[in-house]
Order: sequence, then structure tokens, then C-alpha cells
Amino acid sequence: MKDGVLPELVVITGPTATGKSTLGIHLAKAVDGEIVSADSMQVYMHMKIGTAAPTIDEMCGIPHHLIGFVPPRDDYSVARYVKEAANCVDDILQRGKTPVIVGGSGLYIDSLIKGRNFSARGDVSLRRKLEKEFDHTGGSAMLEKLREIDADSAAKLNANDKKRIVRAFEAFQTTGKPISQHDRETVTHPQRYSAVRFALSFSDREVLYSRIDRRVDDMMSRGLTDEVISLLDMGVSRGNTSMQAIGYKEISAVLTEGTEEDKTGKIKDAVDKIKMESRRYAKRQLTWLRRHDDVVWIIWNDSPDFNSAVGKIMELLNEKK
Repeated sequence: MKDGVLPELVVITGPTATGKSTLGIHLAKAVDGEIVSADSMQVYMHMKIGTAAPTIDEMCGIPHHLIGFVPPRDDYSVARYVKEAANCVDDILQRGKTPVIVGGSGLYIDSLIKGRNFSARGDVSLRRKLEKEFDHTGGSAMLEKLREIDADSAAKLNANDKKRIVRAFEAFQTTGKPISQHDRETVTHPQRYSAVRFALSFSDREVLYSRIDRRVDDMMSRGLTDEVISLLDMGVSRGNTSMQAIGYKEISAVLTEGTEEDKTGKIKDAVDKIKMESRRYAKRQLTWLRRHDDVVWIIWNDSPDFNSAVGKIMELLNEKK
């Protein structure tokens, strides 16, 4: 790395079912790169089908990092991701190769590039205790209590936002500083990497939605239900972070509620809900990406054209040299 010049990453992102994994592999071949996943659920073991994690054959010999290495009963956070992904990226750079960041978890990608300093690392046992307190006392009481230690954060939250209220208390109790102070310090923290971001989408939203529906049907035919059953048999509960993933959440609800006779019809309803939630997630991913002025969009028509996309990306990267 030259003095004063940030190491550069290539990012392939976009909503679900747009071909990110395949394009990432094509690009990694072209740039002598290795892929670092930026998918918050592909990190988990035993969850290949529902997270659409690439298989060994699909990886085509390209090294992939941060896929399938976390036990599904463990919590995984953006703080841990930034630390582990940065270690991967730095190692790839030191070996003279190009890190290609591939995934649709926008917060993970942004936090990695910015090098966010998550000094509020978190404490799972404390979080569970705070969640129980929230359930017992109510959101309004917790929010009023938060105003006493972190008025800035409290002003931005509503009483129903359990996750963020609990997080604010957890940050304060583990670090002694309000989470709003951590946020202010993050803004002034120097960026860790520069990045060229390429985001994939389709010119016709209905084409994207159709691809999402077909992907869900494919996951079901490949055994998503059996994958969820296996996780439940391992002792993974519906409260674990891994089970909050779209697909797992809906199927596990059916499998753990009602009678056997009810389940066949409810599985069909669950599949419809998975498709709906996947489409909503894709909309949120697009909204997140549109906030970034530096994104280079690659817009497919009816289907992805990976060779053309790699050519466009390589042309732009060469211009930046």
C-alpha cells in the first residue's frame, strides 16, 4: 500500500437473486482475487440451502471466506464481521491478490469499508437479561430509563423498538459510554478501505420478483424443510439469530406449532410468506443502496450477462489505475 493511499476493495452487491455469487466468481477469476462473503446468514454452518451459499463446485476453485463457519446456536454481529472480514481482506492484500466482497448485507459492507470501531462489543447474557426486563417493564418505561443515561439515543427511538433500546443499554453497561457517543466517534474515525461498488438489479422489478419466487421454490425442492428440521434437532431454537433468517423463521414456526395434520397446508402458506418477505427484503436492499452516490449499477434485462458485466467492471477498474 502506498503512503496515504487506502487499499482498494471491489464490491459486488445488490438484492437477493440478482446473480451476485456467480458474478463474484467470474470477477475473481479476472482480477486474481478471492471472495469475502458479506452475507449475514451465510456465516452459519448447516444452512446452505436457505442462505443460497455457493457449493464447492459452484466456487470453481476460487477461495471463499466467511461462509459456513459459525455454529447456528451462536449469535453473530456486525462487530464480529468487521473484525473477521478485515483480517481476511488484509491477508488477501498481503498476498498480492484482490479482495472481492460479495453479498447483500449493506450494513456489513458499509461497516467493513469504514472500519467502524465497535468498542461496544456486546454481552449475550446481559442482552438476554435486558430483553427480559423490557418484556416485564414495557418499552415506555425502558425508554424513559434510557433518557437518563443517553438522551440523544432515546430521542431517536420509539417505545416499540425493543432491539435498539436493549442495544443502547447493553452498550452503556459494557463500555461505560452511551451508544450515541460511540456513533459520534465512528463518524470521525478514518475510513479503512476505499472501494468500487457494483450493485446488481433488473430493469423490470417483476423479473426480479419472479426470480425470487423461483429461488424459493428451488430451495424447497432441494430440501429446505429438512434443513430446518436438522437445525431444530441440533437444539437450535427459534430465538437464535440464525433462525431469524427468511425461510428458516417461517418454516420453523410451522414445524414447532400445531398438529402434524396441520403442517402440510401450513408449509404451503409458509412458502408464500417466504416469497413475500424475500421480495420485501429485496426492496429494502435497493433502498439502502440508493443512498450511496458511489454505486455503479449493473442493470440486467431478462437475465444476467456475466461476461458483459465483467468486461464493464474491468474497464472501470483499469481506468482507475
